Amino acid sequence: MQNNNVLSYHKNVLYIPIVAILLIWLIYWVEIKFGYNFNKYGILPREIKGLRGIFLSPFIHSDTSHLSNNSVPLFVLLASLFYFYKQIALKVLIYGTLLSGLICWAIARDSYHIGASGIIYLLFSFIFFSGIIRKHYRLIAMSLVVIFLYGSMIWFILPSEDRISWEGHLSGFLVGLMFSYLYRKQGIIKEQYQFSKSEFDLLFDENGNFSPPKVEEEFNEDLE
Repeated sequence: MQNNNVLSYHKNVLYIPIVAILLIWLIYWVEIKFGYNFNKYGILPREIKGLRGIFLSPFIHSDTSHLSNNSVPLFVLLASLFYFYKQIALKVLIYGTLLSGLICWAIARDSYHIGASGIIYLLFSFIFFSGIIRKHYRLIAMSLVVIFLYGSMIWFILPSEDRISWEGHLSGFLVGLMFSYLYRKQGIIKEQYQFSKSEFDLLFDENGNFSPPKVEEEFNEDLE
């Protein structure tokens, strides 16, 4: 029974990442197949119609290379989020996407900003800093894996190529950092162990010196 529960849980962990990847590839296929251009549905800063991009831009990509580069880290980071932070994963994903998109809308250059990169930076930042803040050895190990695989991403939160939305990257990174602190007491946390003393422990003092308890013997004298 326990093995079935574990298997079911692992399937649930992979469900959202798989659906997300399939969905963004399906949307791109529709765009190419029928000659659409969905770029206009991206985030257009400081324009009311550009607000729709907060919800739609993660599903829109400029070309196959852009989509391919985002697919692998998005899958890995989503799976990591739902595996280690299942209690708060949806909150981080949904609220983080909305907030980082809103920040991008407020600060970015006048251009359409598209792609799932903002979510990738959100997850990357949240997972990395959560592992450090929580001081949980499994999360720290996961953080080291993340920084090893995607550590070079940090440079793309700074202005670089004109075609790269560094503002979207920066927005996601900052929101992930903020959420790692706000949710530091939710989800998986470092286990606190309580140790009880045995009779053997009572034979030693606080400094580790052998000091058995003194036994007071009472003698009753028979006066008769």
